[in-house]
Amino acid sequence: MFKKILIANRGEIALRILRACKELNIKTVAIHSEADESAIHVKMADESICVGPASAQLSYLNIPAIVTAATLTNADAIHPGYGFLSESKRFAEIIEEHKIKFIGPTSKHIGIMGDKIKARRIMRDNGVPIVPGLHDVNDINQVNKFIDEIGLPIIIKAASGGGGKGMRIVKKNNELKNALGSAKIEAKKSFNNDILYIEKFISTPKHIEIQILADAHGNVLTLGERDCSIQRKHQKLIEECPSLCLEENERQEISELCRKAMMSIGYEGVGTLEFLYDNKKFYFMEMNTRLQVEHPITEMVTQIDLVKEQIFAALGEKITKKQDDILLKGHAIECRINAEHPETFIPSPGNIKQYYQPGGLGIRVDSSIYQGCSVPPYYDSLIAKLITYADNREDCIKKMKRALEEYIIVGVDTNIQLHQKIIQSDEFITGNYYINYMSRFD
Repeated sequence: MFKKILIANRGEIALRILRACKELNIKTVAIHSEADESAIHVKMADESICVGPASAQLSYLNIPAIVTAATLTNADAIHPGYGFLSESKRFAEIIEEHKIKFIGPTSKHIGIMGDKIKARRIMRDNGVPIVPGLHDVNDINQVNKFIDEIGLPIIIKAASGGGGKGMRIVKKNNELKNALGSAKIEAKKSFNNDILYIEKFISTPKHIEIQILADAHGNVLTLGERDCSIQRKHQKLIEECPSLCLEENERQEISELCRKAMMSIGYEGVGTLEFLYDNKKFYFMEMNTRLQVEHPITEMVTQIDLVKEQIFAALGEKITKKQDDILLKGHAIECRINAEHPETFIPSPGNIKQYYQPGGLGIRVDSSIYQGCSVPPYYDSLIAKLITYADNREDCIKKMKRALEEYIIVGVDTNIQLHQKIIQSDEFITGNYYINYMSRFD
């Protein structure tokens, strides 16, 4: 077992990792910026070390400072959480060079699957359906030919993209040139890579993702799917597991394709393959080579601790379960609680004056805020994840309604009211919602 893990993150995910480490009797090192000196994960860790000023670029993205912190504290592994450096091939490479274990896939796999063009080719070669697309957009004649074949609208994407950056929807031919130019500039600025590709734009699909778990011995499990269709500007808001729209044979078919694809490249650790689902057909979009924000709902229905499984995989241990052992029991929903105005979506940093979180059977809150703490303006606005679990979806929604009513956060604006509207809407209750659902609130 690792003796000491440095947690290269902040907020609720840093606390989530810390708790898993404590249960495994692993010492922890919390890094923090100057703005996070009083953060709860810093207070709870065995050791803490400041890696820079408030700016994420100078702290949580500061690779030399993080590696130095790991060296000074004799950490033998680093867990990157999600976001920040979790999908940085270079970060993983540097950690590997320093003989420190990166708790995640190898730098090779991060590089392969982080390039969305390469990832699409791997999936296609393994029989996984992909969205019709064109990988070379430098030849405008080829682009126009592609558009003539599949029709408009199309979507432009950055090969190294994520979070909607470098993404443009083209609905008319005269929009193409400007869209390609602006997407290229944004992709270069956001990812230092201006390579683009285009796909047929599917306007009203579901967003379905498959959770996988793999070890270094060629064993790969799929742990069901999550429906992440409630999202605003490509940022997820509500996720549920399992999806209401899938039949069991569809679940098994796409899961097996994903499992075989991951076996073909020798993937290790956890990962998520994301799909658009439209008219009973799956279309692969991308893979996230890390722990997902929404991992708790999979944990609830499978009773598998994904953070601990990441640690075991990094240690080189074999997965003890077989695919037939994986059972999806009950239903789970997650609402992301953000410090932002529920109507304007403007971020709302500040001090938490009052805080009371809901409880009871089937209620889980993953959060790092507490009464008297500060929500800094420098980072993502996510401050908590409210998860409910029940034997069936109807009861799970009832628990979520009750939990949202109980949740008290005073001092900053939150989107709790927005979540209350969504989960009581006819579309959500019936499951007939799609990725364009949130457009009504813009």
